[in-house]
Amino acid sequence: MQNTLRALADPIRREILEMLKSGRLSAGEIAERFPVTAASISRHLSVLKDAGLIRDTREGKYIYYDLNASVLEEIMLWISALKGENDNDKEK
Repeated sequence: MQNTLRALADPIRREILEMLKSGRLSAGEIAERFPVTAASISRHLSVLKDAGLIRDTREGKYIYYDLNASVLEEIMLWISALKGENDNDKEK
């Protein structure tokens, strides 16, 4: 969970996740949309992958990335549970 929250804290990584909502993209397709080095994007992709937020698939010389929605759902459930506990505390 800690790795996931740390990964989500960065705006570039959040934007990469937004991009992947539309479907899988290669590392090059992701990198061309940001004004940072390819090495920097590679590091962001590595953090997202380590957190379980994305998956990669190698096809020939290209690596494609896509969302791993199950981890996002787990985080949403955890946040919803926290919100529900806070709402119950306010009623007491």
